[in-house]
Amino acid sequence: MLELEKCNICPRMCLIDRTAGNGYCGASSEIEVAKIMHHHWEEPPISGDSMVCKGSGTIFFAHCSLGCVYCQNGKISRRTASGEKMTPQELADEMLILQAQGVYNINCVSPTHYTPQIIEAVRIAKSADDPLTIPVVWNTGGYELPEVIEKLAGTVDIFLTDFKYVSPSLAKLYSSAENYPEYAALSLKKMVEITGECVLDENGIMQKGVIVRHLVLPGHRDDSISVLRKIAETVDPKKIKLSLMAQYTPEFLPQKTEDDRYTKIRRKITTFEYEKVASEAERLGFDGYMQERSSATSKFTPDF
Repeated sequence: MLELEKCNICPRMCLIDRTAGNGYCGASSEIEVAKIMHHHWEEPPISGDSMVCKGSGTIFFAHCSLGCVYCQNGKISRRTASGEKMTPQELADEMLILQAQGVYNINCVSPTHYTPQIIEAVRIAKSADDPLTIPVVWNTGGYELPEVIEKLAGTVDIFLTDFKYVSPSLAKLYSSAENYPEYAALSLKKMVEITGECVLDENGIMQKGVIVRHLVLPGHRDDSISVLRKIAETVDPKKIKLSLMAQYTPEFLPQKTEDDRYTKIRRKITTFEYEKVASEAERLGFDGYMQERSSATSKFTPDF
């Protein structure tokens, strides 16, 4: 059972009463939405491959259970962030508005800490007179409990999940979540169990399935290669799509200090680093999407 009174929704299991205060993530029991927009810069089967299309109907939620030091959405993901407060009914209404505008899907970004409220909102939207029929995307950092993912069956059609690290020490250093690798693997396995193989429509837009994102970090190509191997051990590479990302940029890091913990990632990745990781993805039999290194810029970050 998902509880906000003793919050048990993510692997941090902070057990804080979010009806009376804020959890580790910074969220209370009220949904906070930072931005709603038509998003054109997700993977092609999510947002389409042209600015002419309507894109993905994206709902950016405030706060996050991870708090990665390099997060490009830091303005809305930190504990101190805030957003417009909404009830599940109001959130459902926004989903239906997006659908009426012709978007391909409802894309819930950083949704984990609002899982029970989003489940209720989707239920309301699907029960409306003109119901929600387009796919629902769970756009997550991958720090999930598999038993919570299981509760999303019937609510979520597509999982767009990160797999950031295999090394617990890197997960601790950059995301303060030493147990991230364990739960990223367990939750990924459950996601594939729920959705099965990827299904795309005649226009190449995903209707169900799992896309796994991995952001290659500078100085850590060996861990990136280990991530790909771990994914391939956990699920059949043919049942998912891989999105191998080159867009890392250091401009979102905390200011440099005398005792700098983030020296290795205070630069962009090199072509050599990315191509080494991409070669391993090809060797392992992944199908999916690669990025040009020119994507390593903040211009693809929404204006929050």
